[in-house]
Amino acid sequence: MRLEGKVAVITGAGSGMGRAMANLFSAEGAKIVAAEWNTTTLAEVVDEVKAAGGEIVGVEGNVALLEDCERVIDTAVEAFGTVDVLCNNAGVMDGFAGAANATDEMYERVFGVNVKGPFYLTRKVLPIMLEKGSGSIVNTASVAGVGGGAAGVIYTMSKHAVVGLTKNTAWQYALKGVRCNAIVAGGVETNIMSSVDQSKMDPEGAERCQKYASIIPGMLKATDIADLALFLASDESKMINGTAIPADAGWRSA
Repeated sequence: MRLEGKVAVITGAGSGMGRAMANLFSAEGAKIVAAEWNTTTLAEVVDEVKAAGGEIVGVEGNVALLEDCERVIDTAVEAFGTVDVLCNNAGVMDGFAGAANATDEMYERVFGVNVKGPFYLTRKVLPIMLEKGSGSIVNTASVAGVGGGAAGVIYTMSKHAVVGLTKNTAWQYALKGVRCNAIVAGGVETNIMSSVDQSKMDPEGAERCQKYASIIPGMLKATDIADLALFLASDESKMINGTAIPADAGWRSA
């Protein structure tokens, strides 16, 4: 029970890595606040956790919106009294376009979910964690946050921003008991590509990125990322702060 008595907020909790985190964290003793825009999958993960005997509250919302992010944290405090762990996991992909072909529409959408969401939620949760002198923030980044070949320019910029948010948050609050780390996820079997309208895919950019995708050593499961998130959320990683930890089967070693 590595998270016994802890309260964990997880975004993008209805599918993929977020859903795996919600189930695993609950099994390890945490009370879960699951944030998700899709009402169907949100209901599913709430039912799963409850069926296994866990405590969970679902919050429907869009993390690109400030009011929804604040409502997520407010709900956690109302339901469970505090927040000990924040997993900024929600994310959407771009259409693989390079800067020459990237659109403002795609920029606003991807940065809204991938950058504004983690920033809004981190800003909202920090006073709670700082008051109690403890807390762990785990951000889902990507190999696209430390390199240039895995996605289009917009997604790549957004995940670099997530790494920057991670490092600055860790530095600013390291002496006050709050840790912040990022998971540099590689190829993971999730439904993230369903977040992209196929009509808005950039063929030239996709072909170029496929060169990098072709050397993936192995695909990870959502549960693999959840395992690492659990470690970073728990006190077992109390001396790890400000890191961007690869979970990519060695992809970045190429």
